[in-house]
Amino acid sequence: MDKLLEVREFESITCNEDYRNDSHYKYLNQETFTELENFILAFSENNQADANVMDFLKISVRRHVGKVIQAKNYVGLIQMKNGFQVQILPKVSSSEMEETKKTFLRMLLSMKDFPSKVFNDANLKMDRMNLYEIFINMYIQEVRHLMKKGLRSAYLSVEDNLNYYKGKLIVQEQIKKNLFHKERFYVGYDEFSVNRPENRLIKATLLKLQKVSNSAANIKEIRQLLPHFEMVKPSIHYMKDFSYVVIDRNTKDYEMLMRWSKVFLLDQSFTTFSGYTTARALLFPMEKVFEAYVARNLKRVVADLPWDVSTQDKGHYLFNCPSQFALRPDIVITREHQSTIILDTKWKSLTNQPRQNYGISQADMYQMYAYSKKYNTPEIWLLYPVNEEMQDAEISFESYHQTHRVETKVSLFFVDVTNIEDSLRTLREKLIKGVTLKK
Repeated sequence: MDKLLEVREFESITCNEDYRNDSHYKYLNQETFTELENFILAFSENNQADANVMDFLKISVRRHVGKVIQAKNYVGLIQMKNGFQVQILPKVSSSEMEETKKTFLRMLLSMKDFPSKVFNDANLKMDRMNLYEIFINMYIQEVRHLMKKGLRSAYLSVEDNLNYYKGKLIVQEQIKKNLFHKERFYVGYDEFSVNRPENRLIKATLLKLQKVSNSAANIKEIRQLLPHFEMVKPSIHYMKDFSYVVIDRNTKDYEMLMRWSKVFLLDQSFTTFSGYTTARALLFPMEKVFEAYVARNLKRVVADLPWDVSTQDKGHYLFNCPSQFALRPDIVITREHQSTIILDTKWKSLTNQPRQNYGISQADMYQMYAYSKKYNTPEIWLLYPVNEEMQDAEISFESYHQTHRVETKVSLFFVDVTNIEDSLRTLREKLIKGVTLKK
């Protein structure tokens, strides 16, 4: 963890020395650039069936510059074999890296499957910590949370050669080991102990993180935690111990920790891609992160209203016979009198160019029109992240019935992810006010 390159979404990386100080590019030396390129190619090869792989990192050739690597819609951290790290942060309205990291972490915590629920960034020096160190700190906080409730013990099967009889004699081993030691007994018995697989895996993770961390604060906290595991042996056979882990009502406090331990011990990633992992690659699809962040906070903002808010709504298909091509709008709001609003999030930076449809995908508009028809509602909202160019833009598109009544209206709203609650309260007022559209 000796070197770090920080880039934002859509920024480009070059190994061309002539562009080392060019503000349009981030620079990597040839060796590290090639290693990152090989990682991308291997990643793509192992995920050919996944269309989202194109949203990962893009390799292209530019005139005069040569080969470049562009960050796309996956954000997080990749560590090369030589220890060099590439940290990709989302492109949000905040210009400072520290604030961007804080915003990104708040967004991650809103994801249903993200393994951290007790993280507090109040005392973290964000400017001094890269994402990997922050994830280590998340793990530490989860362990501290477990310590408050106490390590769980369990009855474990033990075999031992004792000078007294206990449990059940294992005859075969008794003959083999104690033929000339009649005073000893090779027995098997159950022992109530904290040396259970979950605790062994946590201790092994802490020991590994103590070695790889470069943060004095993280190392200090790990040293403070390890004495609590004095009676626990660190796991040696990770996969074997993970196979023994069962999360139930007695071990629910271990659920997040086991998922983090897999990431750290097995060098796994949180990406949705399958079939490939690499050393310390922690990557997140911003489309999904943005969707989860908006949905979670919107539910809070409209909690006092008599509205039902559902996410990833199911049950509607583009075609009914047979039922094919499922429709999955991100957010469906059902208001009083059963009127419906559809909201769909798109992690894309629009531009103030009406002739180019502001950068809105035509396919997205077809999708919104299908939602309007199948959900029998004229009210559709497309939610995009705000940027300086589209800060105060009021944009909508209307489709009329033959009688000149509004049949479908797609309105755009720009979400400020750094001030999510204030931003969504503005959206709330727009939804309450609405537009009277008679079908």
